[in-house]
Amino acid sequence: MEIRSSCQPAPDRRPPAVNEDLVLTGPDFAVVLDGATPFPGVSSGCRHTVAWLVSRIARYVAPPLLTASTAPLPDVLAEAIVAVCAEHADTCDLTNRDSPSSTVAMVRVGPDRVEHLVLADSPVVYRTPDGVVTVHSDDRLEHLPERTVESVRRLRNAPGGFWVASTSPEAAYEAVTGTTDRGEVAAIGVLSDGASRYVEQYGHTWSDLMTVLTTEGPAALIRRVRRYDAAATAVRWKRYDDATAVVLYDSGRYDGNDGGR
Repeated sequence: MEIRSSCQPAPDRRPPAVNEDLVLTGPDFAVVLDGATPFPGVSSGCRHTVAWLVSRIARYVAPPLLTASTAPLPDVLAEAIVAVCAEHADTCDLTNRDSPSSTVAMVRVGPDRVEHLVLADSPVVYRTPDGVVTVHSDDRLEHLPERTVESVRRLRNAPGGFWVASTSPEAAYEAVTGTTDRGEVAAIGVLSDGASRYVEQYGHTWSDLMTVLTTEGPAALIRRVRRYDAAATAVRWKRYDDATAVVLYDSGRYDGNDGGR
């Protein structure tokens, strides 16, 4: 498979360079991380930013994936969380339930199988050679009784709530995971929710999204989302969000136009 990606900060971010999304790709894998923007005025107990946490998780996830490790994806993520915690345990309060956190979407492509891991709202989408689309998602955030500071704090990384990469390696084992026969996967989309809102907020189908990814490319998908964002009359959580899209595809089924990297 070939891999193309685009990772763009929200256009209204101040400063504009700040991006709490991160994309990591290698010869046979892709990882998308989407850091959770904290509620205003809430103390995280941590001296580091969300962007720092995202970059550190990526640093520790990369080596085992780059070395073609056969470790299960939850083990890879759990070990990364442990390593990140060790880096700032002496300077930060890792017991604070508002500690910086991130979603995680991981795909690893082998000769015989494709593995995925989804933690929180960054989905993975497969398309078969004959065009059937399957979505692997973690919708537990959508089922929270409310989105108040207190409710989110109480239910973050807790049974009956939702799970994210933060200070609890156990969260890795609560992810949505699975394995698919390699012959059944012709194209894969890996997305942060800033890109998946093309479907989840703006009414397109997952098949539509995969068509854009595989014919126009990840940057083109994000451009389309931004046009919808700008024109939206009802804003669900925030008008703009950092957006990341990755497409992995069999080169024989892709026209080569990636819409920019």
